[in-house]
Parts: sequence; C-alpha cells; structure tokens
Amino acid sequence: MKKLVLIFSLFVSSLGLAQQEVKLDIADALVIRSLEFSYENYLNAESSLGISVLLNLEDQAVDFRYNENMIITPYFRNYFTLDAQWNIFGEAFLSVNSGKINVGAAENSVLQKYTDTALGIAVGSKYIAESGLVIDLYVGAGRNLLGSAGPVVVPRAGLNVGWRF
Repeated sequence: MKKLVLIFSLFVSSLGLAQQEVKLDIADALVIRSLEFSYENYLNAESSLGISVLLNLEDQAVDFRYNENMIITPYFRNYFTLDAQWNIFGEAFLSVNSGKINVGAAENSVLQKYTDTALGIAVGSKYIAESGLVIDLYVGAGRNLLGSAGPVVVPRAGLNVGWRF
C-alpha cells in the first residue's frame, strides 16, 4: 500500500511541474455536432502526451457525420519548431473507436455496431499566446487494425481552442 501511495504521489507531483493544456474542438462542435475534449501534458519543450475523447451527438440518419459514435485517442506529439508562439508538430496516435455502420445493399441495409482500434499519424500547427490561450489545427488519418465491420480509415482533424496552465 505504501508503494502505491508513493507511486501515485510521484505521478501527481510530476504533472504539477509540467505544462498542461485543456482544449475543445470547436470545428467538430459547430460543423458536425460532436464534442471533442483534449488534455495535453508536456514532457519537455519538444514533445507531449495527450488524450482526446470525441462524442458524436449527430443522428445516425444524417449524411454528413462521423461513422464513429465515440472515439478515445491517446497521442504523442513531437514539435519541430520551438518558437514561443507558433509551433509545427507531428503526431502519432492510437484511436479506439466505436459506432454503427450500414451493412448490405441500399434497400436491405442494416446498422451493425462495431468497435475497432486504429493506428495513425497527423500533422498540425499550434499557436500559444502569452496569456495561456492555445489554438491548434491538425489533420491526419489512421487505419483500423482489427478488421471488424467498421470503416477502414479513421479521420483525425480538428481546430482546438483551449488554455495552457
């Protein structure tokens, strides 16, 4: 029990020393009616670890929507520039996604549930204001690996607005 408390204390204190960000993807919220929240923790000036959670609020019958109803995406970012305000980054991510997809001919199509895991990459740019405001724009794609009924390609795109603390 003492070891568990010690490990937990070290983990919490290491988070306290690092810079962290909380963000909301406003493009998804406005265009596709979904909510995507992200948390990012900087390991050093050149790299960070983060996690995003997307919840799709759009009806299944709508033509323009994500196939996925929920996506949990842990990611690693490497920053290629170390400018104080504008940074360009590359991202590797693992996406656990689930949803419903039409299976069968158009007249006899049936919605089938799926859960899959994608591995992918993305690129983007981030603006960091002195006040702590953060805006990042990124685009990428991943490929589902488990071969279930889900789509082959999982998109990763966003326009996030958040706060660094």
